[in-house]
Amino acid sequence: MQALGVALIGHAFMGRVHSHAWRSVGAFFEPSLEPRMTIVAGTDRARTEEAAARLGWQHATDNWQQAVHRDDVQIVDICSPGDSHAEIAIAALEAGKHVLCEKPLANTVAEAEAMVAAARRARERGVRSMVGFTYRRTPALSLARRMVAEGRIGRVYQVRAAYLQDWLHDPDAPFTWRLDRARAGSGALGDIGSHITDLAEHLIGDRLDGVSGQTATFVESRPLPGAPEGTRGEVTVDDAAVFTGRFTGGALGVFEATRFAAGRKNALRIELNGTAGSLAFDFESMNELWFHDATEPAAGAGFRRIVVTEPEHPYVAAWWPPGHGLGYEHAFTHQARDFLEAVAAGTDPEPAFEDGLHVQRVLAAVEESAANESRYTRIEPDTSSSQPVRS
Repeated sequence: MQALGVALIGHAFMGRVHSHAWRSVGAFFEPSLEPRMTIVAGTDRARTEEAAARLGWQHATDNWQQAVHRDDVQIVDICSPGDSHAEIAIAALEAGKHVLCEKPLANTVAEAEAMVAAARRARERGVRSMVGFTYRRTPALSLARRMVAEGRIGRVYQVRAAYLQDWLHDPDAPFTWRLDRARAGSGALGDIGSHITDLAEHLIGDRLDGVSGQTATFVESRPLPGAPEGTRGEVTVDDAAVFTGRFTGGALGVFEATRFAAGRKNALRIELNGTAGSLAFDFESMNELWFHDATEPAAGAGFRRIVVTEPEHPYVAAWWPPGHGLGYEHAFTHQARDFLEAVAAGTDPEPAFEDGLHVQRVLAAVEESAANESRYTRIEPDTSSSQPVRS
């Protein structure tokens, strides 16, 4: 089996879960290519060396360029803050490395466009790229996508999507890079709103055409870790965002992203309503999918729970016996497996950088709408003939 060296850029939260994926993918899925955890890059040499030893990487560096340009690296996995995505991804693609980049793809539409242009040039040389909208690969949501494609709920009329967290509910929660627009691009909108945007479009196989939105920053400054007591950093991103939208196929969508929903830890919720039924999901019960068949007699109709742990369900056969649920980390292993299989087959993995660019355009349209008192804002389509075909 051919081995491909992996360079991981960033070793914090996302770096840890991506490391777990690269370690476990071969043990459970037997992909066509073997990933080798070659090097991890961070900003602090000592902390990066500690992370390499703890997470299973052979080498460590505080210079991402050094990691990207190694001869024994063929895949670059970008888990750093958003302000570095474009520079790292473009450099890696130009060096002939396959790229997996965490979401959102970039901090701005212009950066995302530059990344797509680099990905298209690299694609002509057989170099592959993918953006990490990992929730697509949660088995219950993969099953929902299959059921929609099979027509189980008919034509979709409405999409209701929310991503609710509460880790910033305390006004004295410490300042982090995610609250700095220069590093993060946006707040709840980009961090978690990007997930539900991509997921809604993926599930129904249709794209948003325009949006009307509002954003809010509830706490405008927070304590700076390591600074003198009383020193606070300015919050320059949104704490919450809400928007409505219309899909090109005619469906209506309602979206909410917040980090102020007290008591909600990671409640990614989505419901689809169609002519023949409905589907509903909540990530806090991630092994369950709820389905209503509107074609059944009314006397016995209602939502029924599907426990998505059977070997017939997407990805599940590689894991545990029925009834033994999966967790947050497993979708990242599925992502690593799908990425490796696409590289081995010489095909474009999904979601492509073009999908990430489209989501970036949605985020920008929401912010533009919010700045213009919720005015309905059209989303610029990607008319390039080299855009990958969406499944």
